[in-house]
Amino acid sequence: MSTPTGIDDSTGLPSFPGARSSRCPLDPPTEQMRWRLGEGLSRVRTSHGRTAWAVTRFEDVKVALSDPRISADARRFPVLTAAGQDMNLPPAFPRMDDPEHARIRRMLTGEFTVRRMEAMRPRLRDLIDRVLAKMIAAGHEPTDLVSAYALPVPSLAISLLLGVPYEEHAFFQRHTATLTSLDASQDERAAARRELFDYIVSLVKLKEHTPGDDLISRLLSERVATGQLGHQDVAMMAQILLHAGHETTANMIGLGTLTLLRNPEQADLVRDTHDPEVVAGAVEELLRYLTIAQDMMWRVATEDLDLGGQLVRAGDMLTISLPAANRDPRYEDPDTFAPDRNARGHLAFGHGVHQCLGQSLARVELQEALPALLRALPDLRLAVPLEQIEFRHDMATFGVHALPVTW
Repeated sequence: MSTPTGIDDSTGLPSFPGARSSRCPLDPPTEQMRWRLGEGLSRVRTSHGRTAWAVTRFEDVKVALSDPRISADARRFPVLTAAGQDMNLPPAFPRMDDPEHARIRRMLTGEFTVRRMEAMRPRLRDLIDRVLAKMIAAGHEPTDLVSAYALPVPSLAISLLLGVPYEEHAFFQRHTATLTSLDASQDERAAARRELFDYIVSLVKLKEHTPGDDLISRLLSERVATGQLGHQDVAMMAQILLHAGHETTANMIGLGTLTLLRNPEQADLVRDTHDPEVVAGAVEELLRYLTIAQDMMWRVATEDLDLGGQLVRAGDMLTISLPAANRDPRYEDPDTFAPDRNARGHLAFGHGVHQCLGQSLARVELQEALPALLRALPDLRLAVPLEQIEFRHDMATFGVHALPVTW
């Protein structure tokens, strides 16, 4: 198993994603920032043990995520397929290219429109209030904000959307953690993926007989009944959404809270404003500034091409750094958290045809969860020094394993 930090002596190449500064752990890995300011593309050893080009500059990242000569299809790079994809399961649509990818994605886009997500706000507010009330009533200080708030809120939201019983949240959170761990073995990931998939298949079968007002039930009635999808296809789509729908937002709630607590004036702004546009702007800046997808964006060139002045050969693998790209000098003073800046156009959700399907849901959750937390607990503060916080250096999505707080 390769290490996600330091230098791999067997190749002499720096490893990706690399080490973050202990002094500034919210900044992207130090070497990525240096690569971005240099030639842009650098040869690295990935966490999967493969040599790749690291893409770190904003414009290069946009090209890499939109050029049809650069493929997202996991079947094109067997090392990653072996590490993260059970070939006996239906393929995951984010790891497909068009037209396959577009055909499946179109079946889901209507479920994640801005209008539909905005309509969820009242239910999200009620959900958030209940989670906060439970956390406060427990009366435990210090409290781990991750387990008490950052995880339950998006877990409840995506469970509500998909029709997954929230009582099963511990099961899918545990399996998701294995799937996103850079330290998990291939066998551990395969077992977690299979167990999670088998559970969702059983849920799909149950909903065929007892449908509800949820995404899985609608896919069964609108897509399976018409022959466009099979039961296993629906299960795989639900698994991807369940996985992505709580893991990333939970990490953003945790890291976003930490960032605001380290910037009291900005926290006051988010807590006290009655202008939803101010909150929305702060959330966009948090998404840009934190950009938690640290080891998730893999691509492979299908033919020779020039990227950022570098010749990339057909078959070369690329690993794409969204965190480094979002600290590009195109933003004034990019390493500063500035909620009043216009951060729209950032790459936290990716770019191109594979841009995150659930970004509207993530935005609404963050816009509701962060102000609600600060308003309910105006004296919220860290219970330990920054250096004692355990960051998720070992995971594909950055965040904190725990965030001890008091109020």
